[in-house]
Parts: sequence; C-alpha cells; structure tokens
Amino acid sequence: MSTKGDGTRAVRAGLPEPQQYEPTLPGPVFAAHYHLSGEPTGPYTYGRDSNPTWTHLERAIGELEAPGEEVETTVFASGMAAISAVLLSQARSGDAVVLPDDGYQALPLLRAQLEAYGVGVRTAPTGGDAQLTVLEGAKLLWLETPSNPGLDVCDVRRLVEAAHAGGTLVAVDNTLATPLGQRPLELGADFSVASDTKGMTGHGDLLLGHVTCRDPELAAGVRRWRKVVGAIPGPMEAWLAHRSLATLELRNERQCANALALAEALAKHQAVSGLRYPGLPADPSYANAVRQMRRFGSVVSFVLADRETAERFLSALHLVEDATSFGGVRSTAERRGRWGGDAVPEGFIRFSVGAEDAADLVADVEQALAAATGEK
Repeated sequence: MSTKGDGTRAVRAGLPEPQQYEPTLPGPVFAAHYHLSGEPTGPYTYGRDSNPTWTHLERAIGELEAPGEEVETTVFASGMAAISAVLLSQARSGDAVVLPDDGYQALPLLRAQLEAYGVGVRTAPTGGDAQLTVLEGAKLLWLETPSNPGLDVCDVRRLVEAAHAGGTLVAVDNTLATPLGQRPLELGADFSVASDTKGMTGHGDLLLGHVTCRDPELAAGVRRWRKVVGAIPGPMEAWLAHRSLATLELRNERQCANALALAEALAKHQAVSGLRYPGLPADPSYANAVRQMRRFGSVVSFVLADRETAERFLSALHLVEDATSFGGVRSTAERRGRWGGDAVPEGFIRFSVGAEDAADLVADVEQALAAATGEK
C-alpha cells in the first residue's frame, strides 16, 4: 500500500475485504450492544468501546497517516476530544507539558484544566522553534504546525530530536496540513492528532477528531481515555467521514493550488499587510515548510487596515461565506478578532480557500478589496 499514490490510497483506504453482494463500504452500524454469549473476547461487545464503522474509519486514517506501517488510530467526537485525550491521558499531577502560545483558540481552556489537575504548563511561540527554550524536563511537547491562525511552521524533526533526548513525548496537531500535506509520525512524533471536522472530511457538516500512534501502549492510553469519558463519534458521523476521505486528495490538491494562487494575488495588493502562506517563497515559514510538508494547506491569513475595513471586505465577498472553521470545499473567511483569545490585529483575516475555480475566487477577492478600500 505504501507504493500507491495519494489519490489511490484516499479512495481505497480502510475498505473491508470484498464480500459477494455486499457494498464496498458497509453502511453505518447503529448498535449499543451486540450478541455476546460467554466471555467478552470478541472485537465488539458494547457500543461505547467499539463499533465496526469506527474500525473501518480508523484503519483508513491510519493508512493515510503512515502508509504501509502498523499504527493505531482512535477516532473521537471532535478535534478537542482528540487533543484532550492525548494531554489528559499522558500528563499527571506534578508533570509539565509544553504548549504553543499561538495555537488553536481553545488551547487556553485546556491549559486551565491541566493546571487545575496540578500539571505545570509552559508556553512559547511556534515560530523559531521557540518551544525548545521551555522543553527541559517536560512530559509532553505539543506542536501545532502550521499554527492556527498565524501559519507559523516549526521544525518538527529538530524539536522531536531534542524532546526525545530528554524523555519527552511529542504530539503534533496536524489539522491544517492533513496527512496528505504532512506526516508527523514520519517526522518522529509520537502522536499525530487532528480535528477531522476540517480538511479531512471537508464539507463542514460533521464534527470529528482522531489520534494516531505507532506505540501500542500510547494508543491504549488514548483509547482508554475515550472509553472513560465517552467522547465517541456517532456511527453516522464516522461513516460520513470515511465516505468523505475518498475525495481528500482531489479536494486537497485543488484547495492548496487555489490557496497559492490567492496568496500570490494578495501579495500584489497594497491594502494587504502581514500576508502569510507557508507555500510562498517569501513567507518566513517557507524554509521549514518545504523540508517537511508535501502540500502547504488551504489557509491564507492577512491583515487589513482595521476592523471596519475587514468587515467591509467580508460583506463584499460573493463566493466566500463569512464563517469560522476551515478546510471545506466552499471558501470561508472571517475576521478572527471577533472571537477574542487570538493575539491578532482587529483587521486580521483568516481565509479558508475552497475548491472553486481559482480565477473566480481571486476575482471575487479583488473586487471585495476594492469595495472595502474605496479603490476603483
């Protein structure tokens, strides 16, 4: 399987062995319990522990995360459930963990919970591999690369080498890149984690997350955490996610190409500052990105003059929805500062590039910028 291309693997991943007159992808299994006589030694005993629909999806994600390797994937009800499972299954009172201070907006909520449990939390920016400065003695290092929403990229191999030398585990939030853009386990990480709500499923119609590990013991801890807290996905969501993976390579290729085209167009616009896209040669993260990423993601960020200009820009867009989240086939954008919690200017725009025709999308953005800034 490892010699197959991304498109082939995405289309075929996780499918069961063919059965005469059965569908190639079995429908969702809705079951709270299963026929179970004698000792509970089979794979499916109770609906909070396991489900055949989860199994197919977990195998599929594992094949994308680490082609040709033996890994274990655990799916969760959301990205935050997956993130929490790693941190809270590994850290104990008295331990220290290292988080990015420019990561996903909900990480401060998790930090507060960790500290309430007696876990020390240290933070540093993603850019410049700054987390190295607070790494010593930590139980776990959490990387988010590219970071959301700032799009900084750290050198995963360098950080993993330093962490492992000191006995520190490493988890990488790979949400923005997806396994088609970056494979954290190949870069040495112990955990690859993602919110599959975003690019993995790509249609903005379900919540899901996953954790993939090579080490069976680490995977068992994550799976046990899911059982304890009950952070399980519904079978319909799991089935929809597996179905959506078949188009992952098609979506990802188009969206990344569109993102680069949009970034190149924005780079020429005098009203735009602070433009970030890891695939631009002029971007501060480009050198790291080309060493460890195979695609550069579907998110572009930039800054307009102020809050009012940003709001006018968003209102003038015709092909782009004003919505949060990212990674979907339909382009979305938002003024990120409306949520609070991110250290970004009031005019900061996070733009999630979809699968529209690039020329149409660029033209829409350019007319919206003209409308927002009063240009003719």
